[in-house]
Amino acid sequence: MSGNEHDWLALKPQEPSPSQCCGSGCKPCIYDVYEKELAQWERAKAKQDKSLLLENKEQSNNSELNPDTFTAFNISSVEQLTEDTYQYKFELPGNSSLRLSLGQHIVLRGVVNGLEVQRAYTPISPGNAEGYFEVLMKCYEAGLMSQYIKTWKKGDTVFWRGPFGGFPYRPNKHGELLMLASGTGLAPMLSILQSITDDEEDETFVTLVGCFCTFDKIYLKPLLQDLARYWNIRIFYVLSQETSLEKLPWSYQENTYTGRLNEDLLKMIINSCRRKPFVLICGSSAFNEDMSRYLKAAGIEENSCFVF
Repeated sequence: MSGNEHDWLALKPQEPSPSQCCGSGCKPCIYDVYEKELAQWERAKAKQDKSLLLENKEQSNNSELNPDTFTAFNISSVEQLTEDTYQYKFELPGNSSLRLSLGQHIVLRGVVNGLEVQRAYTPISPGNAEGYFEVLMKCYEAGLMSQYIKTWKKGDTVFWRGPFGGFPYRPNKHGELLMLASGTGLAPMLSILQSITDDEEDETFVTLVGCFCTFDKIYLKPLLQDLARYWNIRIFYVLSQETSLEKLPWSYQENTYTGRLNEDLLKMIINSCRRKPFVLICGSSAFNEDMSRYLKAAGIEENSCFVF
């Protein structure tokens, strides 16, 4: 192989491995981006003109979030919320904003043991927050991305692209929203909740059911307690590993259940809704499947559900 051939091969974009796809149905997906870069590389190689590859690389130096390329953002603070959950704050230049629509997610790129990994996360800061955005992240013992995240400290640079997805929410479109969230699945619900409480004209009722292992694992308690004070918002907690409510602060006792969110409990909550709810679901794939099954049994049609 000639030196020139070797140079071109070194510049060829690498096909993504399955671990790089976050599986959230992004448009463009990492594979779409690869196809585009490969076509660009083939054009440049045919013309033997390496400058044709540059347009790709320049984009990521501006500090705007972009769905096609990864952009660098600096970590401005790290806060540990529970033993395995952290809240990270990232700087945005000047007082710019991510301008996310409700429940949209962004994709993080990490490199662990030489393997590139990508995962989707939903910022918990308001979509119009200026100068920063915040993300809630759970670290798993064996998780590839978790190994990368655990090394972060203030001042580090990480790469994001997006935004993707989201729930096309319109004020007063639904009489009542029933939000079923497990763990960090709370994140996409928060931006919708906050948009409802910020809008005096929005009279949508909301019932949020947050599923956690224990009382200590409930994230962002002060924020949730504030939201629960609004006339149109109810919040229930389902704690799978708590056996008794006696140790809980009394303000939590009447709206908390122990055990798992099963079909009977979900039916009871649906029956207590003031109107027939539109349901939003976010959790692990097992949680999402269980909830979809229970809702069907409770007579909630698929077109009245949205899974993040």
